[in-house]
Amino acid sequence: MKLTTRKSALAACIAASFALIPQVALAQEDDSEKAEEKAVELIIVTGSYVRRNENYESPSPMAVVDSVDIDSIGAKNIADITQTLTINTGSENNPDAFTQNATAGTSNINLRGLGVASTLVLLNNKRQVVNAQQTNEGLNFVDTSSLVPMIAIDRMEVIKDGASALYGSDAVAGVVNFITKRNYDGAKLSFDYQDGAHGDNSEYNLQGLWGAVGDNGSVMGALSYTNRSPLFISDRRLSRPIDDTSSLGNPGSFFGVPGLPAGAPVIDPTGCAEFGGNPLVIQPAGAIDVGLCRYDFGLGYSYVPTETRLNVYFRGTYDFDNDVSWTSEISFARNRAERGGAPSFPILTGPVVPATHPNNVFGAPVVFFGRAEGNGFEADPANTESDTFRFNTMLTGELDDGFWELSYTNASNDFSFRVEDVIKDKFTLALNGLGGRGCDPVSGTPGTGLCEYFNPFATSFTTSPNSQNVIDSFSGEQVIDSNSDLEVLEGFASISVFDMDGGAAGLAFGAQYRKEQLGQDYDALSNEDSFTFVIGNPDFKDSLDVIAAFAELALPVSDTLDVQLALRYEDYGSSIGDTLDHKVAFNYRATDDFSLRASLSSSFRAPSVFMRNGGATSLQQLSDPLIGGGNAFAAVRTSGNADLTPEESDAYNIGFSLAPLENWAIEMDYWNFDFKNLIIQENAQAILNLDPNDTTRLIRAGDPATGPLVGVRNTFVNASSLTTSGIDFVSSYKIETDGAGTFTPNINATYITKYDLDDPQAGKIDGAGRRNFSNIGVSSPELRANLGLGWQMEAYSANLFARYVSSYDDDQNCTNGTCLEIDSHVTYDAQFNVNLSALFDTSTEYVLTVGGINITDEEPPQVFTNSGFDSKVHDPRGRQLYARIAIEF
Repeated sequence: MKLTTRKSALAACIAASFALIPQVALAQEDDSEKAEEKAVELIIVTGSYVRRNENYESPSPMAVVDSVDIDSIGAKNIADITQTLTINTGSENNPDAFTQNATAGTSNINLRGLGVASTLVLLNNKRQVVNAQQTNEGLNFVDTSSLVPMIAIDRMEVIKDGASALYGSDAVAGVVNFITKRNYDGAKLSFDYQDGAHGDNSEYNLQGLWGAVGDNGSVMGALSYTNRSPLFISDRRLSRPIDDTSSLGNPGSFFGVPGLPAGAPVIDPTGCAEFGGNPLVIQPAGAIDVGLCRYDFGLGYSYVPTETRLNVYFRGTYDFDNDVSWTSEISFARNRAERGGAPSFPILTGPVVPATHPNNVFGAPVVFFGRAEGNGFEADPANTESDTFRFNTMLTGELDDGFWELSYTNASNDFSFRVEDVIKDKFTLALNGLGGRGCDPVSGTPGTGLCEYFNPFATSFTTSPNSQNVIDSFSGEQVIDSNSDLEVLEGFASISVFDMDGGAAGLAFGAQYRKEQLGQDYDALSNEDSFTFVIGNPDFKDSLDVIAAFAELALPVSDTLDVQLALRYEDYGSSIGDTLDHKVAFNYRATDDFSLRASLSSSFRAPSVFMRNGGATSLQQLSDPLIGGGNAFAAVRTSGNADLTPEESDAYNIGFSLAPLENWAIEMDYWNFDFKNLIIQENAQAILNLDPNDTTRLIRAGDPATGPLVGVRNTFVNASSLTTSGIDFVSSYKIETDGAGTFTPNINATYITKYDLDDPQAGKIDGAGRRNFSNIGVSSPELRANLGLGWQMEAYSANLFARYVSSYDDDQNCTNGTCLEIDSHVTYDAQFNVNLSALFDTSTEYVLTVGGINITDEEPPQVFTNSGFDSKVHDPRGRQLYARIAIEF
């Protein structure tokens, strides 16, 4: 995709009614004067509260993706846009159980790899509520899938140098502002169908847009419905079976076998490989083998979940006679997703099989190391349900020398996650013959009447099968109902304060009250830590009240120099405290074809409600040093930390714009972010690497110091530092020919020069060009580049993109300090459009589009990890062919 910038972007935006709030011409008595005034109407740009004239160039690095760009890549949702941005790295838009355990069906943005909670996402310059269910790293983010229907979006604007001094603490890495269409008059329908090359993965999307404009206002409504079919690992296996193998299977293994050390696991002597297990023999011991009967759980999991999504958006404006305008927006999103899983989770509680169990071949009590259901059983899915509501109302008015705005936003997200697991106490009863629905464990007799034994041995596959009744008796569903609420009351004014050589200096000042609330209600069993793998968690609910005041000064020092100064004060109260952040930026137009810009800003990010008070268990693959780096699938239990202090950062950007020839534009920026006291969730792999024998923070079966790994305890801490820097390069050249149409080659690239981490456990890390699996960072390939070629001639147009991601080191798979390399990757996208209405001269516009994503069906580079690829960088779906028909009345 081509990211338009500076002058070209501004011209396109003005043509699309760029104003972020309804604009009213300055009061004039004469209608002709009003018309003349409207022709030079000032505008609001993302990254400023002061209205500017049309010749203004932002001193901040800014990217604009308009609706034409969105259509050109065949985007069905916002995740399709953001995953092509070279400035975005480490976002979680390919949900699976290993990177997005409980957030399937969501998408997010991660500018500069600074975290999905470090980019402020706005809708028409106003905030959106964060998702109530956090990521595996404990971060609550704005779910971009729940914003508005794609058909209503006019453009996406990105401020890339940090903007906390203008917008608040969560704009640390920058701002992404989604701007809807304005003053739309007409109706539009579109239907998209996309079919994947693997499995039954397909997707269709139906959208509608309607709007009307009157003398005193306008209304617009949009609706979209998306239905997506799943893609399972079994449809396109990118991983090796060993990458998706758990040490806990069924058939399983046992500890405490007579004659062997307590910490020595024994492979089930009644069967393993013949029933689908993968035996790992550590030491033959006569009739029995010391080792593990492992289980390949991968085939039931999904790369892409089954998903349905409904998005509704309404916007209305009304202009009063006294130069006051009223605008209101209502949006609603309903997402439902189901991802695949294993038949049952591993049992981490070390249940004892009594000597009296009729199938116990050892004749003594032993500890079962496995899972209730494994080979031969259907997978249990996990389900997510998300409902997001947002209401915004706003008044704007004119002043003699400026304008004012007052707005109120109320938004909420209700998120439910459901997954099945084994209930600890009831499983123990079943091992003792008191399982089965209807069995009274107090008065019942083991294995008699309604009371049944659960058979954990491989004989359950042959002579002593388990009944569904006994399995149902110890199976339960963990339910997490989460709620996130946001209220924002904000007002500001912008006035002209004095004249300078370049024009009138503008001053904007205002205040904001913001309340953020987050709560999670776990089911009763989870409240008692009753599950054997997902364990459980106590309920929690807390809130943050933030009061802010801000000011911005726009100084047109001369016809060639603009300076921007901004200050923002935020008070969080309690132990978090307050902050005063600044931003200084300038843009210098040395010639008509060359300009320089620079910015310097500070930021402050407070610990979130979840980081301070929450808690959760996520399922992660870890490499255990005690078994030579072999992979272990373990539960990572995170608890909040009320002693967290805010993180602080400084950022600067230096760049230039150059037009060496007519129709040729070049943009280049060097950026740098320096974080101190960084708030992070401790990396479970780093904890494991620091001390593999730690009995306090690591949970092992059998011997607590040397047994197989089953769990890790971690929390949130203030780390030392993170410094990242790099270069953005954007260029496009428009070539007009006499008979072959217009060609527009373009390039968009980001090169990361530094990604230095100081991890509390892993120490100092040079993270550029690394996957950063073993530390607090995210995957950071050094170079990402998009090369595009656009073509247009009369009713026809086409686009071709080559997308490149450089190779980087996989620090999950290292030997003697040398890590495996994740290969570089190139994919190709293509699209062809024909405007049928231009061909057949119809008043109704018909546009037919056909195209393909990854048209050569390239596999993502193999990574020796769960699912076999890096889901935070690459897309597992392979070739996706699509067709679209759009009709506009």
